[in-house]
Amino acid sequence: MGGILADMKGLLKETDEWARRRIRAVYWKQWKKIKTKYRMLKALGMEHWKAKELACSRKGYWRMAKVLNQIFSKKIIAKLGYSSMLDYYLVVCEN
Repeated sequence: MGGILADMKGLLKETDEWARRRIRAVYWKQWKKIKTKYRMLKALGMEHWKAKELACSRKGYWRMAKVLNQIFSKKIIAKLGYSSMLDYYLVVCEN
């Protein structure tokens, strides 16, 4: 049973990373127009030239979600209401 608990942390960490990337991809997909993408990237604190470059990118949603990892951070996603499964697991296991 102890081995399963040790593996659980890694599994939840990977699942959290996948879920956050999926959330970023969904937001990128919702920002359909280049103008909207640019505006939202600027609002997240990105420099003008970088925001313009990414907004005009023709890469797919999943690929762009990986690129957005730096600017669309864990903290921002947490503020949007997504709580980390790993954090919850660690709190439950401590009690």
